Amino acid sequence: MTDGQPSHASGNKVAVRDQLLAGRRRRRLTEVGTSARAIADVLLAAPEVRRAATVACYVSVGNEPGTTELLDRLVAAGKRVLLPLLLPDNDLDWAPYAGPGSLAPARRGLLEPTAPGLGVEAIAGTDVVLVPGLGVGADGMRLGRGGGSYDRALARVPVGTFTCVLVYDDEVLPVVPAEPHDRPVTAVATPSGLHHF
Repeated sequence: MTDGQPSHASGNKVAVRDQLLAGRRRRRLTEVGTSARAIADVLLAAPEVRRAATVACYVSVGNEPGTTELLDRLVAAGKRVLLPLLLPDNDLDWAPYAGPGSLAPARRGLLEPTAPGLGVEAIAGTDVVLVPGLGVGADGMRLGRGGGSYDRALARVPVGTFTCVLVYDDEVLPVVPAEPHDRPVTAVATPSGLHHF
C-alpha cells in the first residue's frame, strides 16, 4: 500500500479473485465431483506423490476442487497426511488426518482435524505440499483468497519440495497479479493433468 491506497497489484488481485469466485459459483456439483476424482487420479499417479511419506493437504470447501477422495486415497496408500488448523492470526498449524471421522467444524466453514497441532513448522518436514488456490499463472504464482495463510506456510517449505496448487483447467491463466510476499508453487494439478513450472 502507498499513502493509504491499495497497490495496483492488490487492486488487480481483487478483480481477478472476484471473476474466479464467480466462475466457481456457476460450477455444477456433478462437475465438482468429476473433477475431484480426476485430480485425485492425476496426483496419485505423480512420481512425487507416489514417493512421498508425508503429504500436506487441505479439506476442500464449497465449489473448490474436491479433496475428500484424494485424502482417503492418500491414507489408503500409506501416506501420513497433515491438514491445516487456521490460527487466529491466519497462520496455519498442522495436524494429522485420520479419516473423515477425525474432522470437526471450525471457523469460516472449514473442517479441521481434531488431533492436536504439531506447530506451524510441521509443514517443513513434508515431502509434498498440496495447496488450494483460485487460479495460477504460467510462472507458478498462485492466487488465493487473500488471507496470506498459504504464502506464510509456503515460506517455511524447503526449496526443492514439490508444491502443487489444485484448480480447474480454466483457472490456469497466462498471469495472475502478484505482490512481493506471494510464493509460487512448483506445479499445478487440474482434472486434465499435472503441469510443472
